[in-house]
Amino acid sequence: MNASDPASSDSASTSAPGTSSSSASGSTASASAPSAPSPRLRAALETFPPYIPGKPPRQVEGLESFKLSSNENFLPPLPAVLETMVAHATNPALYPDDAALALRQGLADRLGVGLDRLVVTTGASELLVALTQITSDATTEAIYPWPSFEMYPQTTGLVGSTRHEVPLTAEGRHDLDAMAAAITEDTRLIILCSPNNPTGPVLRDDEVRAFLDKVPDHVLVALDEAYWEFATEPGRADGLGLVRDYPNLVLLRTFSKAHGLAGLRVGYAVAHPPVIEGLLKAVIPFGVTDLSQAAALESLNHWDEVLERAGEIAQTRDAFAAALREQGWEVPEAQANYVWLPLGEKSDAFEDACVEQAVAVRNLGAGVRISIGEDEALARVLEIAERFHIEHFED
Repeated sequence: MNASDPASSDSASTSAPGTSSSSASGSTASASAPSAPSPRLRAALETFPPYIPGKPPRQVEGLESFKLSSNENFLPPLPAVLETMVAHATNPALYPDDAALALRQGLADRLGVGLDRLVVTTGASELLVALTQITSDATTEAIYPWPSFEMYPQTTGLVGSTRHEVPLTAEGRHDLDAMAAAITEDTRLIILCSPNNPTGPVLRDDEVRAFLDKVPDHVLVALDEAYWEFATEPGRADGLGLVRDYPNLVLLRTFSKAHGLAGLRVGYAVAHPPVIEGLLKAVIPFGVTDLSQAAALESLNHWDEVLERAGEIAQTRDAFAAALREQGWEVPEAQANYVWLPLGEKSDAFEDACVEQAVAVRNLGAGVRISIGEDEALARVLEIAERFHIEHFED
C-alpha cells in the first residue's frame, strides 16, 4: 500500500517507531510495526510497463457513448455463430478438447496446411508469450518495430531478453533495413506486425522476403497478422505463402478482430513442425474452451461472409481516413480496422476532447488510435477532429 493511499494514512501511527501512545481510556497502542518484506520478484519486471487495455467511454448526459479504444469489431458475430454458442453452452465441469482437433482440421482445410503445422491458443497474445518462452531468456536479444503492439515489450521483457525497439519510418512503416542491421549473434526472436498496430500500414511481400533472406536460419521471426482480413493494399505480404517458404517464420492470427470473437479468446499459429512442437510445450493446457472452439469453427465455416464484412469495414475505414485527410490531418496508410493520428504532445488534449464527447480512443503517447465503429461514432469523431485541428494546427 502506498503512503499516499487513504487507508495507509488512516492506519498509520503518529508515534515514532519503538514508542507507544495512550488513548483516552488509558489503553496502550502498539507501536507501528515495521513494514513486512515484499516477496523478491524478478528484476526484469521493472524494465517494462504492464499491458493497459483500452478505456471504456465516459458516460455523458444526453450523448450515446462509443468505445473506439480496443479495435473490437463493432458488428456482432454472425447469427450462425451465436446459435452455435448457445448450443455448446453445456457442461462446464468437463475439460475441453486440448488438441482442438475439429478447429485445427477446419483451419487445415481452409488454409491448405497440415495439422502438424497448426496450434490453437487463447488468443494470439498467448502465442506471443509462448514464443518468447521457447526462444528467449536473459542472454538473448529480441527485435521488433516501435510503436507497435504493446505486448511485444511485455512478453520479451518478462523473460529478461534485451529488447531492440526499432523506430518506424515517418510514414508509420517498418524500417526493415534498420531491423536487419540490429541483428546480432544473440538475436533469437524478431517480431513483425502487418498491418502494424497502431499505425496501420502493411508490409509488402517482396520486402518481407528480402528481409527474411537476411535473417539467420536459427532466428525465429513472428509475423503478427491479427488484422490481415481488413488489408486491401495490392502487394501486401502473404503470410501463408511466406511461412511455407521460410522454416524460421511463424504466422500469428486471431479470431478476435474480423470474426468478432474477442471475448472468446481464440488465436492460432501456422509454422513448420519443429516450431509447433515447441509451442505445444509452452501453451496453457485446456486453454480454449469447447464453446470457443465451436464458435470459431462455425465462423470459419462462414469464411466468405466474414471476409465480406471485413471488406465493408475496410471501406468505412478508407472513407473515414479520407475525411480526416480533407480536414488537414496526416494519416498513415490505414489497412486494419483503425486509423492513427500522430499527435505527439497533443495526444492527451485530443483524447480529452473525445472523452468530453463520450468517445473513448486509444492514447499511446506518440499519437491516438481510433477504432472503426458505428457511423454515428465516426461522425462524432470527425466533428471533434475538425474543431481540434482548427484550434491547434491552423493559424
